[in-house]
Amino acid sequence: MTDEEILKLERPHRDLWKLYLIRSLMVLPVIPVFPFVLLVHWFRYHTLRYRFDGEGIHCSWGLLIRQEVNVAYSRMQDIHLTSGILQRWLGLADVQIQTASGNASAELTIEGFKNSAEIRDFLYRRMRGARAEAGAAAPPSGTVPATRELTDVLAQVRDELRATRAALERLRPPPS
Repeated sequence: MTDEEILKLERPHRDLWKLYLIRSLMVLPVIPVFPFVLLVHWFRYHTLRYRFDGEGIHCSWGLLIRQEVNVAYSRMQDIHLTSGILQRWLGLADVQIQTASGNASAELTIEGFKNSAEIRDFLYRRMRGARAEAGAAAPPSGTVPATRELTDVLAQVRDELRATRAALERLRPPPS
């Protein structure tokens, strides 16, 4: 899947509804809870929307309580791919995105896509690109020495350390 195709993704695959239905059926022994769980999953599936753009990922869901999560590529710290047995059976996986928010859980979970590994790779490329752009623009001029100048200084430090080591070895008494 190309980057352009990933940028066009908006809705999860219909197999996500199958996964939600199976999860709802798991609570069937508790009959009074089943309709509520099924309804919650149905609304989540039908309102779940994603938008990938040049800035980051935008996700929204919910009918009565609308939730939106926006994560910029530059804020992403780590990306995990997880898949339970039912998800693997349906060919789905979750892409969990963590930021430096101090929260142990994922800031955003992208669920319901068949090509989760490609989405993860796309996000890694965007995340690294955003950091490279930020790193290139971050230092003010004159604060970071030129590469050649830095190499020369490090070579001088290396040579002085070698000379110091040699002088210390000459001063060491011979073993008796």
